[in-house]
Amino acid sequence: MNAPFRASDTALLTDVPPPPVPDDAKATRRGPVRDRYFDLLRAIALFRVVLYHLMGWAWLPVVFPSMGVMFALAGNLMARSLKRPPLQVVRSRMRRLLPPLWLLGAIGVTGMLIQGWGPDSEGHPAWWWLHLTYWVLPLSDPPYAEGLSGIHGIIGDDWAAELAGPLWYIRAYLWYVLLSPFILKLLRAVPWPTIVSPIAVAAAMEFGWLHIPSVRIDSAVTDFSTFGACWILGMAHQEGILQRLPRYIVPSVVPFVAGYGLWYALTHGFKEGHDLDDLPFAQSLWSFATVMVLLHFSPSWPEWPRVLRHWDRLVTLLNSRAVTIYLWHNICILIAATLWDQLWGFDVLSEHYAGLLESPWPVLLMVWILIGACVVAFGWMEDVAAKRKPRLWPDGSESKRQKAKTKAGARAHRA
Repeated sequence: MNAPFRASDTALLTDVPPPPVPDDAKATRRGPVRDRYFDLLRAIALFRVVLYHLMGWAWLPVVFPSMGVMFALAGNLMARSLKRPPLQVVRSRMRRLLPPLWLLGAIGVTGMLIQGWGPDSEGHPAWWWLHLTYWVLPLSDPPYAEGLSGIHGIIGDDWAAELAGPLWYIRAYLWYVLLSPFILKLLRAVPWPTIVSPIAVAAAMEFGWLHIPSVRIDSAVTDFSTFGACWILGMAHQEGILQRLPRYIVPSVVPFVAGYGLWYALTHGFKEGHDLDDLPFAQSLWSFATVMVLLHFSPSWPEWPRVLRHWDRLVTLLNSRAVTIYLWHNICILIAATLWDQLWGFDVLSEHYAGLLESPWPVLLMVWILIGACVVAFGWMEDVAAKRKPRLWPDGSESKRQKAKTKAGARAHRA
């Protein structure tokens, strides 16, 4: 329960295909078909992120590198969208990404201001106002107040850092979106040099061949070099570049790439508290290899396999509200841990149920209850951003009911 909260391995989902539509709507328009395999990967990645940020187990990002997977899926959908005019696509992605961030900022920044954060906090009032605009357009990391006291018994200290920590991914994702039209042109011209170029940059930074003096620029380049190959792999999959490889290439090459990445991590301090997040070069290799395997063996599931159908509503909900879950899950973890710690103040619990109080699993359950509350309270903004009718709990059940009504109406009409 006292494991460090991490923001470097999270799963944002702004590129989710639209929810399934009833048969009568399909008859009138042809939209993109959901790939339920990709939906499943997103849901697993999102759940793993929450679990990892609570537990802090270093081996979880090795078992399933959520960040690389999510960047790859986003790159795949970005390439598909770029069949339309690039400016239109970029504008659409930004529209879907930014309003949920603005809602988080309106609540979080207001709380920081109430607790005394302001222009004089950083010693540069003019810069503070300019820096604050990153909450509107996160071309760099939005600012936050460090060291704020919490609300006793409800939320722990330094809550602003937990709130703002995941926002680096918003910034990274935004830059990927802005650069994607140019990346796609390079990918079509010189596929494999484009795909592996981010890993080459990661190696150059790791071994001291490339030095970037600015901290902000360095962090942006580090993110691109670590996960850029995954994003481009997703684009390459959409473009059919991976499918043109002989089937034996990926199973033959991937073990060497993954093995070298894991060896490098193990020989450079990989352990709990110093995991793949702290080893960008190793992370780039391991994530690249994992994504290659997942895309190489990826089935196409327009419908769920029978064994997975009972997970449909949960997976649909996680996909439909992934931005909300991503943005608020760190605060949910902090609140759940703070509330759970209060139980130590009850003598009967601390004396007879210490093992239960030390267990992180009840906290995980509380975290997901709080996340569910955030989905209801804030998730509607994702619908507004996507120009859909706001929904409180979009798990696909409404579409199923509509589909059932349509089928019943069709049977009645035939009768």
